[in-house]
Amino acid sequence: TTKMANQEAAELQISELDLLSSMFPYEEEFAVTDQLALAELKHYVENESADMPSSKVQFILNVKTEVPNASTVEFSMSCALPFKYPTVLPEITVRSSLLSRSQQILLNSDLKTYLMQNLSGEPCILSAREWVKDHAAAYIDKDLSSFSMTASDATKLEVTMFTRLWIYSHHIYNKQKRKNIIDWAKELSLSGFCMPGKPGVVCVEGLQSSCEEFWSRIRRLTWKRILIRHREDVSLEGGGHAEIQKQRKFPTLEEKCFDAHGARGNHMDLGQLYNFLEEKGCADIFQMYFGVEGH
Repeated sequence: TTKMANQEAAELQISELDLLSSMFPYEEEFAVTDQLALAELKHYVENESADMPSSKVQFILNVKTEVPNASTVEFSMSCALPFKYPTVLPEITVRSSLLSRSQQILLNSDLKTYLMQNLSGEPCILSAREWVKDHAAAYIDKDLSSFSMTASDATKLEVTMFTRLWIYSHHIYNKQKRKNIIDWAKELSLSGFCMPGKPGVVCVEGLQSSCEEFWSRIRRLTWKRILIRHREDVSLEGGGHAEIQKQRKFPTLEEKCFDAHGARGNHMDLGQLYNFLEEKGCADIFQMYFGVEGH
């Protein structure tokens, strides 16, 4: 059954992550970037009745390797494990400040081809790491390795990611939290909306690093329950301001109250929320939040 296949995939993921953390005990080598997703995955494996985790486990592996002129280069592998992994391939992006954009694209597509041809269906993060250790340096052009790049050059080579996070909370009443959500979004140039009440819904969109910073601040506050229900990532060619603006579905971040009712005036009219999402071209999110078709 699917349930069994999913449990089995989840168990394989957990054992592979345990192996990685025992082989690479230091955070600068291996770090899980979404602890909540990992906790949900473990909960899913331990409890028959648990729901499927709502977000993929994401982590970073850093690989140091020697280049011919005996200097050491560091590559970072950002990895995400789809729920069906290892029956489907992991999502891996290898980066280094010494790679030009086209070298980075070539390296990542060669790595993917290698994994597809040799390791479909089995846990392959360690093999991917080995491959990067052995091959990645070859993608750094001789003329590129002869001069060191400045930080700003390196940033230009980074692939810019646009992210939209859909966050679900059991409830959002607290005035200070509501103020934080709006202030932090403004500070991080994120747009979206926040629907206070019960349940609480927060959507933020903008640069991936800003969304991740926002999430790491929000989840440190005290919540009865908060999680990322859905995450959208789009890689931007060029990644300039105009490209980012083009991806946005919301002009700024504002608090939206949809006709609160209920004893404390705190239960939102979900029909109005659905209409609002539909206007913004995000109607399919409604079902992810509430498990029902909106209308």
